Parts: sequence; structure tokens; C-alpha cells
Amino acid sequence: MELPLVVGVDGSEPGMRAVDWAADEAALRGVPLRLVYASLWERYEGAALAEGLGRSSEQVLADNIVEAAAKRAHRREVDLKISTEVLPEEPVPALLREGRNASALVLGTRGRSGIAELLLGSVSLAVAARAHCPVIVLRGGHDHQVTSRMRRRIVLGVGEEPENSAAVRFAFEEVRERRVPLEAVRAWRCPAHQTTDHPLLAGEPARLYEQQATETLEAALRDAPAGVELHRRIIEGPARKVLLDASVDADLLVVGARRRHGHFGLQLGRVAHAVLHHSACPVAVVPQQA
Repeated sequence: MELPLVVGVDGSEPGMRAVDWAADEAALRGVPLRLVYASLWERYEGAALAEGLGRSSEQVLADNIVEAAAKRAHRREVDLKISTEVLPEEPVPALLREGRNASALVLGTRGRSGIAELLLGSVSLAVAARAHCPVIVLRGGHDHQVTSRMRRRIVLGVGEEPENSAAVRFAFEEVRERRVPLEAVRAWRCPAHQTTDHPLLAGEPARLYEQQATETLEAALRDAPAGVELHRRIIEGPARKVLLDASVDADLLVVGARRRHGHFGLQLGRVAHAVLHHSACPVAVVPQQA
């Protein structure tokens, strides 16, 4: 059975742009699209959703929201198989349950100021941290527009344990389906106590850590499918900054998150948090079983 691509809808325009992106992705993968609206979403977003639609909260009907999303997806991809669901519960548990039978979850984000922005972001972060499938968060630019696929490039952030990595396999699948190059990026830093500023240490520690980064990157790409165009980048600097810089001219940024035995959920580190908050392109967070 083909697992659907599930997108969480909330009636907002950024959410509808996430529907556009998910419709394109589902058509590309040849899988059904499932649109899910959790009717208690306003507990997270307050009156902002209704205000954004120009109506009072009493007038924002769940059926209208999913119907509008389905029509938009059909206009985008006429032959796409689409199903909808309205769930009378909060968004995080609803989406986590949907993710157990999904090829991936797609979520939109909206930029707002103050407390509302933190509450809106809590849904995406909670789902990305606990889902059993890849979670794709649609990041936007300063005008909150979802980045269109014009750059023809996917970026993969290579972590510490790249061999047999779910994130690497996901990135390979994406570039194969889209027929675009994959840019695999590995950041490295020389520890402060081995700074190259000292004349007796200049060059040697840096070369050692750079070589380790090169070996890690090569291990990640060892099983690359035939025909995939690969670009390798070893960059000195903090991983967060390196990946955020790479996201500026990418269609998708892929990072991994490790699920540890005995704990509920993924361990989203500082790098994953940073790219989810600040990436200039959509971010795919891919769980990896420990």
C-alpha cells in the first residue's frame, strides 16, 4: 500500500501554500495526498487564524477549510488522489498519529510577532521532534512566502554518524525523483584549545579535523545511487551557520534527528532547532533509530 503524504492544514494562506508544495511533492512521488485539519488548532493559535481569514472564530468551519484545501490541491495537480479528514483534537497528537502511516508530514509556518509566533512554532517543533516519519517544514522568506522550486538543488547536512543514515537515504530519494543535484555539506571546526593562532600549532590541527570531516562525508555518500549528481562541500564553521547559508539557494534542506531507545521522541539538537527557525528553504527533519 502506498503511504500518503500528509499535510496539516489550518486555513491560513501560508498553510495553503504548504498544500501547494505538498501537492507537487505527492505528484512527484506518485503517492496520495491526505489533508488533515485538527479542529482544536485554535488552542495553539488563538484568534489569529480567524482574523487572518477576515471572519470571526465562530465562522471558521473545519469542513470549509479542508474543502478549500482540497480544491486548491486539485487545481495544482488535477490527477492527484486526495483524501481529507477533520479530527476533533489538538494538532500535535493528531499529526503524530497520522505520521505513523505516512510517507512524510508537511507543515507550514507563519511569521508573527511576540507570543503568537512562539505558539505557532510549537506545533511544527513538537511534531518534528516526535514524528515517526520525515517532517517537512515549509520555511518562508522575510515576506513569509514559501520558497518556490527554482534553484534545482537539494542540500544534505551530514551529521556525526552518516553511515546507513535515514536522512541520507531520504536525500538520495528526493534528488532521484526530482532529477536535481545533491549538495552534501559537512561542517567542521578546530576546538578552541587547539587553536591555529598559535604558531607551533598552525595548520596541523585544522588539517586533522578537516580530514575527519572529509572521511565522514565520503562515508555518507558511499551508497549513492548510480546517476545521482553529487557535490561535496567541507566547510569550516559552526554547523548551524554553514547550513543556514547553504539554504539560501536550495529547494530543500535535509537534516537528521536521532531517536534514542528509552526516550519518547527525537533528540532535536541546536542545529535542527536553528534550521527549523531560520532556514531560507523548506526543511526535512528525518528520524533515525538509535
